[in-house]
Amino acid sequence: MPRIKKGNTSLTIKKKSRWGVFRENFELSVMLLPGIIFFLIFSYLPMLGIIIAFKDYRNNLGIFKSEWIGFRNFKFFFTSQDAFRIARNTVGYGIVFIILGIVCAVTIAILLYEIKNKLALKFYQTTMILPHFLSWVIVGYITYIILEPNMGILNQILNFFGINSINWYLEPKYWVAILPVVNVWKTVGLNSIMYYAALMGIDEQLFEAATVDGAGKWKQIRHITIPSLVPLMTILTILHVGNVIKGDFGLFYNIPRNVGLLYPTTDIIDTYIYRGLQTGDDIGITTAVGLFQSFVGFIMVVVTNKIVKKISPENTLF
Repeated sequence: MPRIKKGNTSLTIKKKSRWGVFRENFELSVMLLPGIIFFLIFSYLPMLGIIIAFKDYRNNLGIFKSEWIGFRNFKFFFTSQDAFRIARNTVGYGIVFIILGIVCAVTIAILLYEIKNKLALKFYQTTMILPHFLSWVIVGYITYIILEPNMGILNQILNFFGINSINWYLEPKYWVAILPVVNVWKTVGLNSIMYYAALMGIDEQLFEAATVDGAGKWKQIRHITIPSLVPLMTILTILHVGNVIKGDFGLFYNIPRNVGLLYPTTDIIDTYIYRGLQTGDDIGITTAVGLFQSFVGFIMVVVTNKIVKKISPENTLF
């Protein structure tokens, strides 16, 4: 047991056992049980299936009787012509989504912070957060109404200005811009609310003092607002870095409508795995790709957190 000396007196501090801590916080510990059970059943038990990544899986033989082939599934994927394309798309879109997400969310949060009318503020917050609660299936139909080749809203606007219609679902090059725009439209509302909540915690006296010193809005944003948001921006960025290698399946499957001609710019690891599981012939390969994806995501989160710890320890996630 640790001892603390105070003058000529020695005090003995009894360290509580883990069981003692559990009994002292029994109610809180019981409240954790549903979450723990959920993760055990749906997150940890399925991890036993990663063994398929190292086997030539056959349905008639099952997991344990299928032939063990080591890293052959990984080698087959990385030497295939699809590996570079889907890796490039997954990582590229992931980086773009992080940058656009931060810039747009912070910008909107700052604009909301400048609105003093409570009714207008509630209206803007509600309308921006609403897309977050729409499923990607619904967003896919909305997007199709806009991009439909013949009577789509966007083509009608182009025709009004004398520009020929574009068959968006046959031209891969346009989707490099379409997908980020749709992603930002759906996600920026909730992210901006989080940044807005952080802004509400800034001491108003800082802005008042800056105004007295002659600082305009831009200087206040640059020297007060942005630095106050840096901790939250850092934490959210670390969390999102893990998703750089993991795309949003709903976005990349429902918005381009799984059109094969668009695969050069819309196919990512998640959609590749889904198509492999649909055929049922490449379960070993798709499992290997999924395992690689999870491993890289984990490493990226840990490395990013360590980099942040070196630069600014108080802003780290763990």
